[in-house]
Amino acid sequence: MKTSIATVSISGELPEKLEAIARAGFDGVEIFENDFLAFDGSPKDVGKMVRDFGLEITLFQPFRDFEGMPANLRQRTFDRAERKFDVMQELGTDLVLVCSNVSPVSLGGIDRAADDFRELGERAAKRGLKVGYEALAWGRHINDHRDAWEIVRRANHNNIGLILDSFHTLSRKIDINSIRSIPKDKIFIVQLADAPLIDMDLLYWSRHFRNMPGEGDLPVTAFTMAVAETGYDGYFSLEIFNDQFRGGSTRSIAADGHRSLIYLGDQVRRNDNVTALTVAPMPDRAPVKGVGFIEFSADEKDAADLIGILKTLGFRKVASHRTKKVYLYAQGDIRLIVNTDERGFANSSFAVHGTSAYAMALSVVDARSAFDRAVALGAEPFEQPVEEGEVRIPAIRGVGGGVIYLIDDTSELGRFTDIDFLSVEDDLDIEPAHLVRVDHIAQTVAFDEMLTWLLFYTSIFEMRKTPMVDIIDPGGVVRSQVVESTDGALRITLNGAENRRTLAGHFIAEKFGSGVQHLAFHTEDIFATAKMLRRNGFKPLQISPNYYGDVEARFGLDPDLTERMKAENILYDRDEQGEYFQLYSMTFGEGFFFEIVERRGYAGYGAPNAIFRIAALKKALRPEGMPAR
Repeated sequence: MKTSIATVSISGELPEKLEAIARAGFDGVEIFENDFLAFDGSPKDVGKMVRDFGLEITLFQPFRDFEGMPANLRQRTFDRAERKFDVMQELGTDLVLVCSNVSPVSLGGIDRAADDFRELGERAAKRGLKVGYEALAWGRHINDHRDAWEIVRRANHNNIGLILDSFHTLSRKIDINSIRSIPKDKIFIVQLADAPLIDMDLLYWSRHFRNMPGEGDLPVTAFTMAVAETGYDGYFSLEIFNDQFRGGSTRSIAADGHRSLIYLGDQVRRNDNVTALTVAPMPDRAPVKGVGFIEFSADEKDAADLIGILKTLGFRKVASHRTKKVYLYAQGDIRLIVNTDERGFANSSFAVHGTSAYAMALSVVDARSAFDRAVALGAEPFEQPVEEGEVRIPAIRGVGGGVIYLIDDTSELGRFTDIDFLSVEDDLDIEPAHLVRVDHIAQTVAFDEMLTWLLFYTSIFEMRKTPMVDIIDPGGVVRSQVVESTDGALRITLNGAENRRTLAGHFIAEKFGSGVQHLAFHTEDIFATAKMLRRNGFKPLQISPNYYGDVEARFGLDPDLTERMKAENILYDRDEQGEYFQLYSMTFGEGFFFEIVERRGYAGYGAPNAIFRIAALKKALRPEGMPAR
């Protein structure tokens, strides 16, 4: 699969963009005219710079308002085309994109447009160049790739071909089956973009909200499948207009783009009808069986405070590492590791972020296959020295530079605690609180990183994303989106903070980056759990009494149930599938907290309660006597 990206898709100046594109692993680049015009060097300089980075210029674009112009303006369009051809030859590329005319003075007519392209093809042929025609979704006369193809077909010139763009086709819900009948040699290049489903003006939607394949809601995979079934084996190129990307990390967005194309190619190659698309095979997306463990980095002082909280939650220390200051706490199927060792990555993480849940292990069917897929999709491998006889666990870097370990039950990875740890029988006076498993992990990230991590999780692991919801914080809005396995074995909520006045934004600012802000544990009986927590000295987050009168009226709850929830500071929600109960801890450090939940068929995450939880947390964080702002 030959991969390309348009320079307009990422931020920065042209040399910075090209360096990031090459570093990400792309084969080629589309030169967007404005990037070229803003650069001080000549077209020849740009071409040399591109080739020095090991890239090919796949396309020069765009050439606007060409076909169907009235007689008094027609010659001018050909003069402009000749100037574009001059630049292309100096750049060292042979393909230009002509997008369908949007000029109010342009004239319609398939034959008129075909005549214009036939003449343009003659001019291009004299220079050894090619012209690709693309139907803009908002074109004045041509806004459908089927009409664009008919113009190309009637032009009947070897140097005139079609450019297909997924956004322009899918935004107008045009039947993609029509693509399968287009001869592969008449498709000159394929541009790809996804987008969230938003009901708005097509031009505005396109110019501001496109994103990488797999990050939005359009059927880009089906579109690409239709193209591949023609036998097309040319470049698949990203053309992304997105305000967030224009202000984001050049390298990160380029890496996301390459990952999205490799993931897309992997999906398409699995279609038996696709034979021309060459994609390096990789293992299937990894099914996740559960959370193997969560690991905290801390110093001795913070560890004592953290362990104190864990004990109130009913966790007992069950093992100590053979050679390191690392301790394992467990309850039900939940394993929490506290790492206070003064060596290794955990200590480095503590030095930068303070006490944090810096690592997690995912239990998968085959850890090595999951690791190989992750690396094939551009994930950064993580490795650190281990002592002789200890288990080396495959791992990749995750959110905020943290670590994701991969373990399975088919090798010694599933027995690493037996191999690396010594059993202990401490904390026998601690009463377990009926916590059975990790329900979900909440990761707080900068808003402009959300799409990165959605793509990361869904491309590597067998997970799906849910619709985005807005969490109302008194300091602003936090965007929240979930990635989850179909059976609920792994649920990760990604909360995107746009400013530091929100609780999520404060966490990022104080922790110097994204990371896990809270862990939610599942219980089968939240009232029995609350009773055990009280015995252990647990301090719940205090919820406003006003909440309970409202929730009773809103859901028609039995007053006795409401009083029980109020006594234990338990929150409640309901959806069409069932009920949900939530109980929160006070915060630890700079905003980290625990949550206990009981699901009775409920599929969500209690988003309607977030405003009340945030208000209570902010109240608890305020110095005594200080009024709310």
